[in-house]
Amino acid sequence: MLNPTDPVALTRALIRCKSVTPADDGALDVVSRALEPAGFRSERMIFSEPGTPDIDNLYARRGTMGPNLCFAGHTDVVPVGDAKAWTRDPFGGEIAGGLLYGRGAVDMKGGIACFIAAANRVLAKNPALPGSISLLITGDEEGPSINGTVKVLDRLAARGEKLDACLVGEPSNPHALGDEIKIGRRGSLNAELTVSGKQGHAAYPAKADNPVPKLIRMLHRLTSQQIDTGTANFQPSNLQVTVLEVPNTAYNVIPAEARAKLNIRYNDLHTRGSIEDWVRLQCEAAACGASHALVFSGTGEVFLTSPGPLVETLRAAVRAETGRTPALTTGGGTSDARFIYRFCPVVEFGLVNATIHQADEHVAVADLEALTRIYERFIEAFFEGGGVGSGD
Repeated sequence: MLNPTDPVALTRALIRCKSVTPADDGALDVVSRALEPAGFRSERMIFSEPGTPDIDNLYARRGTMGPNLCFAGHTDVVPVGDAKAWTRDPFGGEIAGGLLYGRGAVDMKGGIACFIAAANRVLAKNPALPGSISLLITGDEEGPSINGTVKVLDRLAARGEKLDACLVGEPSNPHALGDEIKIGRRGSLNAELTVSGKQGHAAYPAKADNPVPKLIRMLHRLTSQQIDTGTANFQPSNLQVTVLEVPNTAYNVIPAEARAKLNIRYNDLHTRGSIEDWVRLQCEAAACGASHALVFSGTGEVFLTSPGPLVETLRAAVRAETGRTPALTTGGGTSDARFIYRFCPVVEFGLVNATIHQADEHVAVADLEALTRIYERFIEAFFEGGGVGSGD
């Protein structure tokens, strides 16, 4: 039997589930069992699409009235990688020297455990809470993010279930608990650029058409042009070349094709459409008539939750427990908040992310208790009125 108010025990139980995307391995069962004593009703939602794995998700709610404060997170984790690089069992949940080790300790099973413990503590003190607490937990955040949060949100909306505010428990702090609250994220766009030529013998270049120099010219243009200088809330947009491919293994053959993959992180000066247009324009400017094609993909639009009562309620809870006033930031990668912002105001705050996705991922035991107290304060203040009607 797990103590549903103990974030350390809950984190260890979740780590021991080998829930590498798309596997669940019992992680959502741990969540639902820990919520039952406080009266949460758990609902499993399994989604699939052709060519993608089935994903098990959980939506749990306690209460039927508004406002509905939702916590969003994911129990799936990235692979262990080189198991020999770990000094502890990645799925053992071992504690040593005040640190709890395991894959997902900070990203983000620890955050889920802290919110569960906090919700149980709050409801034990005040079972007649004026509103609802819910948890949206997916098993598809570290994967393609197709059959997870986005589909749960659509199902909730289709049946008229409203979220009034959402706290995402991603590890948001770079150095110490209380460093940062994420109030937005840059957009993320992938692009695959293919330049076509004509294969031929390297000794007879006039009889061939080498696509490689043309691709190089385009990439130089893309990487040397400044997209923007940033905005009040966002850092400058940036483009990175992440993959280069030339399907050719022979030294004396001019290839017929050359490809590059790009990732663009863009701020609130842009939309996905305008960034796509910018990439096309740069390629055209450097193409010099070369035959080329662009394919775009990605699911991350830029968003911002403007500072207001919701943000300040969380900020005050962090300050009260840590003595730090967290910066309001928008940097870093993407999260499922990119789906949630369309439905309600959303903020992100969780553990320290120093060991995220690394071998020997770990969290300080003291941080688990401190984060639980922060969440506890935040929940209480939200229902006292601080986080409601923010208009964010």
